[in-house]
Amino acid sequence: MILASLEVWHSRPIAPTRRVSLGDCDLPTDPAPGPGGLLLGAVLARFSADLDGDLRSEMTTLMNEVESGQKIGQPRLRHRLQADRVGLTRSRHLLVSGEEGLRFELQTDKGLPAQSALAAVYACGEVPLERRSAVMDVLRRGLEWVGPVGPGLIDHLVGPEVAMRLRSGAFATASTPLIWAMGVLELDAGDEPAAKDIQKNYRRLLRSAHPDHGAGEDGAADRIAELGRAREILLP
Repeated sequence: MILASLEVWHSRPIAPTRRVSLGDCDLPTDPAPGPGGLLLGAVLARFSADLDGDLRSEMTTLMNEVESGQKIGQPRLRHRLQADRVGLTRSRHLLVSGEEGLRFELQTDKGLPAQSALAAVYACGEVPLERRSAVMDVLRRGLEWVGPVGPGLIDHLVGPEVAMRLRSGAFATASTPLIWAMGVLELDAGDEPAAKDIQKNYRRLLRSAHPDHGAGEDGAADRIAELGRAREILLP
């Protein structure tokens, strides 16, 4: 089950210009820092380790500016933030809950470390102001981390008490995207659904929503997209 996701669009490492853009993200941060904050901290921990001293110093300055809601001058860390994704490629980072507990799935094969690190900080700027400082504190801990991305990182980022709540599923129960996704796919919100049940309900509801199977065309595209998004949230 996907608890949080960060999508980064970025120029390829060999491109002459360096650009980064935020894509579609699910970053629940209520109660702060939430699984979204944990994922952003892990992304920064993984990718900031490859930044040199000057870039790390600039990253600290950028984090302070984002936290306080300042207008962010460009470029930063030699990359320019942009809204459009034309000519960019995608990397996706996930926090997943499974039978073996929480794990991070961080895509490292397409972009530069600075691109994902920047995306994590910029994504924190989208967090509501009342929760932003708590989330940014997690990112700062991520910037300090030295070591592998594993169970020890979770305790470092959020502290043992919050980490225990995460591992026990407390955040998953409260996560609005998860509850929404289970409702869309007509799954019992009281239980963690099996992958086969998610797929079964998805296929059934997709068939009923498709014009080729008798459904009306009005709203069909939105309904199909909604079903696909719900499945994406629930399946790692």
